[in-house]
Amino acid sequence: MIRKGARNLITDVAGLRVGQAEDMAARTGVTVLVCDEPAAAAADVRGGAPGMRDVVLDPASLVGEVDAITLSGGSVYGLDAPSGVQAWLKEQGRGFQIAPGAPRVPIVPGAILFDLTNGGDKDWGEMPPYRALGKAAAERAAADFALGNAGAGLGAVAGLYKGGIGSASSLGDDGPTLGALVAVNSVGSPVIPGSDLFWAFPFEQEGEFGGRAAKPAPFDLDLPPDMKGAPRPGAHTTIAIVATDADLTRVELQRLAIMAADGFARALRPVHTPYDGDPVMAVSTARRPLSAARPFDVLRLGHMAADCLARAIARGVYAAQTLGSFKSYRDTFP
Repeated sequence: MIRKGARNLITDVAGLRVGQAEDMAARTGVTVLVCDEPAAAAADVRGGAPGMRDVVLDPASLVGEVDAITLSGGSVYGLDAPSGVQAWLKEQGRGFQIAPGAPRVPIVPGAILFDLTNGGDKDWGEMPPYRALGKAAAERAAADFALGNAGAGLGAVAGLYKGGIGSASSLGDDGPTLGALVAVNSVGSPVIPGSDLFWAFPFEQEGEFGGRAAKPAPFDLDLPPDMKGAPRPGAHTTIAIVATDADLTRVELQRLAIMAADGFARALRPVHTPYDGDPVMAVSTARRPLSAARPFDVLRLGHMAADCLARAIARGVYAAQTLGSFKSYRDTFP
């Protein structure tokens, strides 16, 4: 039986912490996943407009472990957030060492979303805030963290609803723990047309995003009316991390990321559009060995990851609060 973890956060995976920092005037922020020890990682990108930095996560590349991962607002300006996290990690003596005596280099991939037109004051002059936000978020990393209007989710919008930071976890009776962390800023809608139901409602656990389970009315199969209006390239994207304590190889982590991406399609419609980025970065703390039936274990983890990511997306939208002209789900469907 698969159930949510004690916190129902990605930090139910032991060895991971999350920190967040916001610039309220600019309506933007940064969320950082910090690994207590270097963790194997891989990535999958399904959207047509991704924005990413230092994603050296190909299984064929030399560097296959990360010290932290950033999710940031700010479009390309937010690609500076990993620099602040790297500065903090360097202070801790963390980083990849290519040879004895060589300086350590913290490995911090990052992904960004577009929140430049959400009404916040983006007149930040010569120095965008993201490096400082990244460092502040890393300093605040902890097991518990806020959902909704927090970190990279502060200025996010999902369809016509206020988006935000979401997280969820899943574990079986005798298997690995899996968690998801996501900043929801999608073109597509998280809600079934003509209803107050999230697309992810079949996967909900213990009323974690409202517990509404009424049968939806028949709806048109064309594009939903509550998409984000007038899509523009680079103006959207949902960015996500999935993590597990299962001891996966980098190739197996790549498969986990690929399977987890189906969580986007279980929670948003349409998805993987030319205007979305939709990257999924997968991380393993490698604290739990797999069974002798290793391929089946990977299959089960990928299945869990897709459902867990779908739940995290719905939780992020459900937890978000109205900000300016962007109305929250709970204010739309009281």
